[in-house]
Formats: sequence, structure tokens, C-alpha cells
Amino acid sequence: MSVSTNKPAGTTPEGAQTEQEASRWVRSMFGRVAHRYDLANHLLSANIDRSWRNHTVRKVRAILQRPDSVVVDLACGTGDLLIALEREAGRRLIGSDFCHPMLAGARQKLQRARLQSALMEADALALPLGDNSVDLITVAFGFRNFSNYRGGLVEMRRVLRKGGALAILEFTQPPNRAFAAFYNWYTRRILPVIGGMISGAPEAYKYLPESVRKFPEAPGLADLMREAGFEKVEWEYLTLGIVALHIGRT
Repeated sequence: MSVSTNKPAGTTPEGAQTEQEASRWVRSMFGRVAHRYDLANHLLSANIDRSWRNHTVRKVRAILQRPDSVVVDLACGTGDLLIALEREAGRRLIGSDFCHPMLAGARQKLQRARLQSALMEADALALPLGDNSVDLITVAFGFRNFSNYRGGLVEMRRVLRKGGALAILEFTQPPNRAFAAFYNWYTRRILPVIGGMISGAPEAYKYLPESVRKFPEAPGLADLMREAGFEKVEWEYLTLGIVALHIGRT
């Protein structure tokens, strides 16, 4: 199946010429905002981001409730989705990110919540996991920052067992044109100012909305997932289409 999108192969921060440069830029950027990342996210989304994560947990509950299932939350950041997943599963899971300051924040939050999930520092494009070793992979608001979207999907498909699933929760372009125009104005004009004030890194909150506009729209991401070998790919819009949840099976 051909992918009907003219979007780039991966994230393209300003000034990055290669996938390696894009990856280094993203790692450095998240390192700079890690200390205020949660505060900025919750304020800018009016805490709706919590409901998006809870919805994702409900959608993958069947796999979480298998007592022997291996679950990995990729690009876990400071651990919000990982914490919600562990609370639902009632057992130790795995969180992974390639940005050390983000993982430090996740470790602190896990300790405060008295949870036990393991953390590993790893690049999602080259996971230190065996073939067919994982039952569920989740990625919340991190996939669009991959330097190679197809490469990331192929790598996740490699480590998933038959009968497993991938859930990607990600910002997208709203399908309603009028609302999309307002949303794009907000993310271009308002979000960088507020996010920059909170985080002290205005370039990060200029990059983040631009990364959404360059990212494949929801149908295009579904096509990419199918091309990478995922089956029964389904997706849904949340909150007027500013976010989409994709689930693909193996």
C-alpha cells in the first residue's frame, strides 16, 4: 500500500539536516524543558491530557490485565502514561526514553507514587529488546518526535509478539477546517509564548506545534502502520480532533 502523504520521513527541527542531527536536537530540547514539562503540559491542555491518557489505558486494558504480558511505554517522558498503565495493571511495567532528564523526572514520580516500573534509557529506533518479546507498546505524544517514523514502526513491530498491540496517542491536525484554523492560530501565536514563559525554552514551544503540522494526519499515520506490518489498524479523534489514538495489532 502506498502512503498518501507528502510529510517528511521523520521530525525536522529547524537547522537539522540528517536524522542523527534531528535526534540530537530533540534529545537536547527535551532535556532543557524536563524540569517544567509537566506543568506546561497540564496548563496548556487545561488538564485534558489526563483524560487522553486514561482513555488510552482503557483501550489497552485487556492486554494490561494479562498477568504475564510484557508492556513497554516508549518515549515515556516524565512517566504520566506509564504511571496510569501500572496502576491499571497492578504490576511492574517498563518505561523507556532516550532523554536522561526526562527519565529522572519519571523516576521521582514513580517513587512518590510508590510504583515499581523499571526505566531504561534507549532510542526507540534501536530498542535493546529481543524479537517477539513484548505484548504491548504505548507511545504518548512522543512518536511525532521520532527522526524516522517508518523506522520506528518497523522496530516496534519487530519486538511485538503475535497477538500484541501498538497504541500511539498523538497530536494531529483537526479534520474540521474552521476549528483547525483557530487551533493553528493558537499553537502558532499563543502556545509558544505561554510555553516559553513556563519552561524558559521558547524554541521548544515553537518546535512542538510545528512538529504537529509536519506530522502525517491521522489517516496517513494509519497507512504507515499498515505498511510496517500492523493489522486491524483503527484510530479515533479525541477532543475535536486535536489528538488521535491509533491502535494496530500484530
